[in-house]
Amino acid sequence: MTDTTPIRPGQRLRQLVRSCLGEQRVALVLASVALMGVVLAEVLAPWPLKIIFDHILLAKPLPDSLAVLQPLIAWGTWPALMTAAGAIAAIALASGALSYLQLYTSAKVGHRITWRLRGELFSHLQRLSLAHHRAIGTGELLTKVAGDTNLLRDMFSDWLLTFARQAVTLVAMLTVMFILNWQLALAVAFTLPPLLGVIFWLNRRVKASAREQRRHEGRMTSRLNEVLSSIALVQAFGRQTYEEDRFRREIEDNYESGMRSTRTSGAIVKAIAVVSAAGTAITVLLGAREVLAARLTPGELLVFITYVSSLYKPVRDLGRLAAKFSRASVSAQRVSDILDIEPDIADDLDALELSKPAGEIVFDQVSFGYSAERPVLDKLSLRIGAGERVALVGPSGAGKSTIMNLLLRLYEPTSGRILIDGIDIRRFSRESLRREIGIVLQDNILFGVSVRENIAYGRPDAPIEAIEAAARAARAHEFIVDLPEGYDTELGERAASLSGGQRQRLCLARALVKEPAILVMDEPTASIDSVSARLIHESVARVHRGRTLIVIAHDLVDMAAYDRVLVLKDGQLVEQGTHESLMRSRGAYLALVERRHA
Repeated sequence: MTDTTPIRPGQRLRQLVRSCLGEQRVALVLASVALMGVVLAEVLAPWPLKIIFDHILLAKPLPDSLAVLQPLIAWGTWPALMTAAGAIAAIALASGALSYLQLYTSAKVGHRITWRLRGELFSHLQRLSLAHHRAIGTGELLTKVAGDTNLLRDMFSDWLLTFARQAVTLVAMLTVMFILNWQLALAVAFTLPPLLGVIFWLNRRVKASAREQRRHEGRMTSRLNEVLSSIALVQAFGRQTYEEDRFRREIEDNYESGMRSTRTSGAIVKAIAVVSAAGTAITVLLGAREVLAARLTPGELLVFITYVSSLYKPVRDLGRLAAKFSRASVSAQRVSDILDIEPDIADDLDALELSKPAGEIVFDQVSFGYSAERPVLDKLSLRIGAGERVALVGPSGAGKSTIMNLLLRLYEPTSGRILIDGIDIRRFSRESLRREIGIVLQDNILFGVSVRENIAYGRPDAPIEAIEAAARAARAHEFIVDLPEGYDTELGERAASLSGGQRQRLCLARALVKEPAILVMDEPTASIDSVSARLIHESVARVHRGRTLIVIAHDLVDMAAYDRVLVLKDGQLVEQGTHESLMRSRGAYLALVERRHA
């Protein structure tokens, strides 16, 4: 049985973040200690100036709260000035060192979370069915895995502790200001609520703009990926200008949404600057009156003015960080949306391991459609015997490739069942099922690694002897040894230096090295030259050796070599038999052959 416990929205992301924070608790403690040290340094920074102005230059007696500094004053003016100046430098050095420690440790936490998050996203995306990948789009996924996780990294590595530091600094400074002169502090505090209200209101607009901008970035990346992956087609049809116009519209939409977000963020900074100037002016006017009334010393007014100037810096930083948090929350939601997708194809908790099957395949009343409105297979029933060589033929859209996708459990049937050796394939783990099925796709997809790694992709532990044996069986060994570094030659992106036939023979070798019980080939000779096609056919004939072989055929060449030909039309099996018997029956198969040779 599969685990059906419901997952609450955002639960996986929260669990992942909590797990990462738990692993980094030592770094978090160090960052928190450093944060408190930086706050203390910022609060203490103006006090040496008070000592210099009030108790060294103006020779005012020390209050009881500062009586511990009396020996310093007793040393004389210059020693006291040198000591106070040294204290200013020491506080600055301590603040710098603690800021570095906080930056380093918080960055470590942020990078660790991003590392885990990207790994989890990549793993989760690979577990989703092809239906989900078709629905989401490659560009959107790239934006989420790369761009959105970067914003989350910045949030955890910098913004979060900076936000905490500025908030604590704000509270600490206000506390000291109220201790010094509550009336003056109250006048400054009155400027904060309207400012925070404006920041909150503007941040809602920033969040909306950020959501729109991220959506445009996903579409822009999708467009870029689509065009660059099909650049040969674009150039062949002379559509560069058309594609440039389409991409320009995407980047213009992204530019407009980005500028809206920037304007709103700038309004936050401007509002803070205006209120900061007003608060400083109020402090100077009211503070001067308090000094003249002897209720405040010049040094205390200097501390007060320094605090007011510093007070609006945390507010300004909090405003900027709030705007960044708004953008990061959009990214967090986008990442969470992916993690919350439940794979629609999953193994049972007690799934069986498929090992060395005989290879009998049965489709029992199988129906399937990529969308509910357009069924591809309609109650299809067929049987392929163990070790049988079968060709699947039919017009485009008949469901031939869909049979392969369902056999591999890349999709699940909407009804019916598929059996291997009499057991429903849903009872087997997907990994063991796919291990026993070798696949050669119509699109000869290879990776930008060595020939050896490409052939061993489905069996990473394959020894070089097995790799070479598979290459020989696929008639690929001859051209491989002529490559600059033989089996260690790096193929580069999409193996563009090889011909289509060479790439297809490498794909066949990749399937054969697994020594699968079932070999499925999807139109293996549809896009290659006649010489390569002949070599592929010869290779398939040599490697059959009792394997169940299913070939999705397009060119209908050498059909007499198969034990049976299955003819599909509109998702149903309409004919089956040997090539000779089907030709004699003068039905759908003969019509296909005549159409191919017309």
